[in-house]
Amino acid sequence: MLTNQRVLVIGGSSGIGEATALRAASQGARVTIASRTTDRLESALTRLPEGVSARSLDVCIDPDVEHFFTTHEPWHHVILAGSSTQVGSIKSLPLEQAQAGMQNKFWGAYHVGRHARIVKGGSLTFVSGVYAQRPNVNAVLQGAINAAVEGLMRGLALELGPSGVRVNAVSPSTTATPLWDRLGAAGREQKFSDMARRLPVGRVALPDDIAQAILFAATNGFATGSTVLVDGGDALV
Repeated sequence: MLTNQRVLVIGGSSGIGEATALRAASQGARVTIASRTTDRLESALTRLPEGVSARSLDVCIDPDVEHFFTTHEPWHHVILAGSSTQVGSIKSLPLEQAQAGMQNKFWGAYHVGRHARIVKGGSLTFVSGVYAQRPNVNAVLQGAINAAVEGLMRGLALELGPSGVRVNAVSPSTTATPLWDRLGAAGREQKFSDMARRLPVGRVALPDDIAQAILFAATNGFATGSTVLVDGGDALV
């Protein structure tokens, strides 16, 4: 289904984005990964199949996003694999960090939605998160940002529909990515263990679990305006 199609994975240098790039490339796509950090891109290329290319892109900077898309051919599928945001209650999280989180994840998605050049029959897919469905007292900002991304997605599905472009979101729960390395080995293990006990599926997600859902949303020609919840039952408990 993806053979020779041009797939852009923004945030493809690690975690969910890298897993999506790997899965798309294995299905014959011509994959480009993009990220703001050159070192991480170069590292990812050593793990991804030959033929995957990399480009530097900071989605927070609207003119840079515009320039990127105007200097590349239209894509068949554009995937914004998400970004980390700060955790904490509204009263405890410094306003500067909160605003940076919104700029990074929501406005980054807005910039991509505004400028992405996608062929007719193609798709744009965002990654949101389960806190949009199940708020958490220690992640109020994350829930608000993810809900905003999903609202943006639904509006774009209507706006871009006449041009033949579908827009969807995938909403994961805790996923075993390098994002959690900040907790240290013991903290990471404890986090995953606690989540596994709570989730109905009995484990946290692997990046490829989410990558499968992303490519489902991207390639299913009847899916648009949808949030695909792949959270191991997190929204239920």
